[in-house]
Amino acid sequence: MNKGKLYGVGVGPGDPELLTAKAIRILGECDVIAVPQSENGGRTALEIASCYIKDKPVRAFDMPMTHDRAARNASHDAAAGAICALLDEGKNVAFLTLGDPTVYSTGWYVHKRVVSRGYDAELIPGVPSFCAAAARLGRALCEDGEMLHIIPASHGKEREGLALPGSKVLMKAGRGVLRVREELRESGQLENAALVERCGMEGERLVYDMDELREPSGYFSIILVKEERR
Repeated sequence: MNKGKLYGVGVGPGDPELLTAKAIRILGECDVIAVPQSENGGRTALEIASCYIKDKPVRAFDMPMTHDRAARNASHDAAAGAICALLDEGKNVAFLTLGDPTVYSTGWYVHKRVVSRGYDAELIPGVPSFCAAAARLGRALCEDGEMLHIIPASHGKEREGLALPGSKVLMKAGRGVLRVREELRESGQLENAALVERCGMEGERLVYDMDELREPSGYFSIILVKEERR
């Protein structure tokens, strides 16, 4: 029996209409849909793409949101092993991931493990959250010769990143958003910053004045800092 193929499918930031035509086609053609599942049972990527999946079988894999590398590796190894077993049965599998599979993606860690075992796999791009957030704010990410920096704010690297020239994207800033706000203030960039929470999802919020924040925002939060143009 021929082995199946794994597709790492980016489902975009939250709005089902932002899935690409190719992503929708792949979801319709695959035999099994694989999805990450949070500690509380949430399956956000599945919720976004559910209208294109219909009655296909779904396999959920626990993916803890933690900085514990051993715990993350164990979850990625388990998912890759289970998916390889499905591929051995000749099934094509679509692993759903938020945004794009090449940008801080859970799906990427599973993808590279499956590829390292000799299986066929393909990445299907999705709309990145920061592109959707910029569109919702009605602003460009970068213009002319501006540089654009993507900074993982949940890893405490915002001070280093904010010192760089150009515009910035601060990913997953939710729990540390008040700390990040003060870093922005100290660096003189607060007035050029805006936050988008749950872009394209129910409960979406746009914050143009960061001083309005009184408490940490949710996990699906992103801060855009536009370079001041002269």
